[in-house]
Amino acid sequence: MEKDILVRMQEDLERALKRPADKRRWAMLLDTRKCTTCSACTVACASENKLPPAQWYRPVWEEELGSYPKIQRISLPRPCMQCDKPPCVTACPVKGPDGATWKETKGIGAGIVPINYAKCIGCAKCVPACPYGARFIDSGRFHTDGTPELMKYEKGRAFEYGKVLIREGKNQPVGNARKCHFCQHRLANGMLPQCITSCVCRMGYFGDESDPESLIAQTIAANKAKLQVLKKGAGTLPRVYYLGNADLSIFNKHLKA
Repeated sequence: MEKDILVRMQEDLERALKRPADKRRWAMLLDTRKCTTCSACTVACASENKLPPAQWYRPVWEEELGSYPKIQRISLPRPCMQCDKPPCVTACPVKGPDGATWKETKGIGAGIVPINYAKCIGCAKCVPACPYGARFIDSGRFHTDGTPELMKYEKGRAFEYGKVLIREGKNQPVGNARKCHFCQHRLANGMLPQCITSCVCRMGYFGDESDPESLIAQTIAANKAKLQVLKKGAGTLPRVYYLGNADLSIFNKHLKA
C-alpha cells in the first residue's frame, strides 16, 4: 500500500532538516488540477498566523474557461513565491540581513524571504514592489470587530519566525508588512507548512528540491516540461511551481503589472 503523500513529505522533511542549510532548497509545487477551491489552506493559514480580515497569505483565485456546456474552472492558490531575486527586498529601505526583509541564507529559513517585524517601519514600499501581490500591511483589525465581544482566539499567540506574537493594540505585527514564510516556525519544529497539511486534495508538495529522493524533487523531475511559474517574465526566479492543464497566465489579471 502506498504511503499518503503527507507521510512521504514528512519523512522528506525530517531528512532535509539534518542537512546543512546551504545544501537545502525549500520549494513548493501546487498541482492546480487537483484543487477544488475548498480554501481549507487559506483558512488554516489565517488561523495559524492570526491574520486580519480580508488579508491573506494564501488566497485561492478562480478563473473560468470555455463556454457552456464545455466549461472548465481552474483554481490557483497563491502563497509568497520566496523569489531568488525578490524585488520586495530591493524596494525595502531598511537593508541587509539585520534589516526589515532579505533573502535568508542561513538556518532553518535559508532560501525564504523573511520579515523582521522589529525592523519594519511600515512604509509599505515592498507591497507594490511584489509582482504577485503577496505582501500587505497589517491593518490591526479583527474578524469580530463590531460584535459584542472580541473573540479570544483572535488575540491568541502566533509563532511566526519562531517568536511569540500577540496582535493587540500596536504590538507587532500590527502596522508591519506581512507575507507567507513557508511556515518557518513549523519547519523549525519538524512540521510541514500548515497549508500543505490542511489540503484535503493533496494538491500541494513541499520539501527540499535539491534532495533527489524527496517527493517534490521527483514530481518536478517527472513533470519538467509541464511546470509553470507565475509571471515568468518578471525574472524573480520563484520557488513556487505550478502544474495545470491550462496556461496559468490567465491569472495575471490578479497580479500587479
